[in-house]
Amino acid sequence: MSQLTPEDLYSLEEYAKIRDQFRAKVMDHKKRRKVPIGPHATLYFEDRLSMQYQIQEMLRIERIFEPEGIAEELAAYNPLIPDGRNFKATFMLEYPDVEERKKALSKLIGIEDQVWIQVGDADPVFAIADEDLEREDAQKTSSVHFLRFELNDALAEALKQGAKLAMGIDHPEYRHRVDPVPEPIRQALLADLA
Repeated sequence: MSQLTPEDLYSLEEYAKIRDQFRAKVMDHKKRRKVPIGPHATLYFEDRLSMQYQIQEMLRIERIFEPEGIAEELAAYNPLIPDGRNFKATFMLEYPDVEERKKALSKLIGIEDQVWIQVGDADPVFAIADEDLEREDAQKTSSVHFLRFELNDALAEALKQGAKLAMGIDHPEYRHRVDPVPEPIRQALLADLA
């Protein structure tokens, strides 16, 4: 999947005209790229379209139109686009109640390293987490992490040939799995593989 360039982005004026339609298209697209794992964790699998939307929204909110500012946004979000042999996801720990969230995040330190995907009966592939910066400390983990799941050629080919896809979390305080991942989601994620 190719990275985004300035030529792939709409100007602020163009985006204002098409924003509602573009947003509807992206929201529909994202439905097939979301995997809840248990009651409080969700993987949102990113791709070129989801990152284009994120960049367009940041440019709009911040009123960025200078080439340097656009380049900064591209540099921040392009690393979240899969490169053909991996899946990249935003991992969210979602607790609506503030006090419950504080308690949970203090117990879930290291959870981002315990998220996995499994192709068929192969060994699970654990996430490589937060390559941009550390998102936890000794007291708590963050409610948002960025994950990369690296697949070798054999796993990618097995998925393309119809192998089931499972996902889960094996943290002592949070163990849940999705087995198998629903077929529409598995199909959507195949587009991330070269």
